Amino acid sequence: MEISKHSNIYRLHNQQFLPISKEIAWRFFSAPQNLQKITPEELDFRMTSPDEGKVYLGQIITYTIRLNKVFKMNWVTEITGMIHENYFVDEQRFGPYKMWHHRHAFEEVEGGVLVTDIVHFKIPFSLIAPLAYRFFVKQNLKRIFNYRAEKLNEIVASNQLA
Repeated sequence: MEISKHSNIYRLHNQQFLPISKEIAWRFFSAPQNLQKITPEELDFRMTSPDEGKVYLGQIITYTIRLNKVFKMNWVTEITGMIHENYFVDEQRFGPYKMWHHRHAFEEVEGGVLVTDIVHFKIPFSLIAPLAYRFFVKQNLKRIFNYRAEKLNEIVASNQLA
């Protein structure tokens, strides 16, 4: 995982190879309810909007998330872009970030699929944002994406995606 910064906007780039077809990867990732399966339990992540199956353009998805042991908050995203089996974009409408734009892309490669996440985000409270990033956000995002990679490998190994 790589995180860079430009104009006070952070860019996270993460890739993971999965030995499955692009179709199976799309089926799993485009079902919002599966996000809870690959999110660390301590975040107490819960989808609160109705389960509508697969993502669709314009869909509003609501969640609750616990950023630490004390603060629980609502997170609202909208699916703002999508090409079936290639990519979809979720953008935060309300939540912990000042800006959150997350592109999930799927590319068929030899032996499987390459899942690429590109997240552009901005941290609120511009005066303390650099400190929040350095001491909290960066480590949390790394932990979340590392956990996700491990869980995906476990799910694929146990044939729970097929």
